[in-house]
Amino acid sequence: MTVLHSIVGPRDAGPGEREEMMKLARRILNEATVDDIERVDVSGRGAGEETDGPLRQEVERLVPALQSDSLFGGRRGIVVVDAQHLQKTESEVLSGLLAGLDAESTVVVLVSSGALPAAMQKLAKAEGEVHSVKKMRERDAIVWLREASRERRVKIDAAAVAALVQRFGSDVAALGQALDQLVAVREPVTADLITTQFRNRPDEPMWYLADAVAGGDVGGALRRLADFLTHGHPLQLLAFLEGDLKRRSLAASAPGIETFAEWVGGSPEHYPIKKAWWARGNVSSADLKKALSALARADISLKTMPEATHRLTMERLTVALTRWYRGSVRPG
Repeated sequence: MTVLHSIVGPRDAGPGEREEMMKLARRILNEATVDDIERVDVSGRGAGEETDGPLRQEVERLVPALQSDSLFGGRRGIVVVDAQHLQKTESEVLSGLLAGLDAESTVVVLVSSGALPAAMQKLAKAEGEVHSVKKMRERDAIVWLREASRERRVKIDAAAVAALVQRFGSDVAALGQALDQLVAVREPVTADLITTQFRNRPDEPMWYLADAVAGGDVGGALRRLADFLTHGHPLQLLAFLEGDLKRRSLAASAPGIETFAEWVGGSPEHYPIKKAWWARGNVSSADLKKALSALARADISLKTMPEATHRLTMERLTVALTRWYRGSVRPG
């Protein structure tokens, strides 16, 4: 039994890749037959609540978890999410604790978007097991769809698979939501059915919000935000907005739409690719940097502050984004 597993995904992991990483983490812990699972989310570098010691508060929680047995007397599972954000000292301290663990009492899974810190990476390679989750491309999404439809017992033909990928791209999180809706369909799923049923994406409320933000419509964006937060989680929206901004940044630096499409793993014929390409000059590079920085700060706040503050954080972020977008949109 292996004590330490590291799951390394792409540095710019989106909702689909992150879902695959967390699914793999759950599978590893299920196979290890752990009795209870503790999850720790690591804030970005330089963030998180400081303490008098070398570890930030959320990381400090790992120390007693790694030094104690399961509450139920069996094997404990620990998942460290966004482990790439561990600071140098934190990585060294935790590596020392992990090196002495007994697989009979504890199994640890590190989930990382990009490379782990040096000390943790060295330990994972020497004594643990390293798993990779690659950036999802459309051809990967087709393979994923076929497997996922079999698991859900959804009868779907090749044309319908192609239609789903054309509609949702390589976002397996959205594709999974679409398949879940198709479970209730008793007849074989066809391309025509896909076109009819998914005129609106499962994540369309987030598209509407992003459109209002991009247009500098503060009132409309705040109304869309309120609608989304009625049933959605702020981190889900944050991941969507981050992916949207990253596409805009890549579009701004790409020499042509074909290169841009290749960078993001899509087709230049697909509407989301065209839309990002057409809008590439609407926001200045300075405002893009401000927006990306604001998203990072919001991410830290959502992961470290009380839930009662989450709506206010998202409202402030929404207003800031619309201001930056409105300020740099080219006139007529």
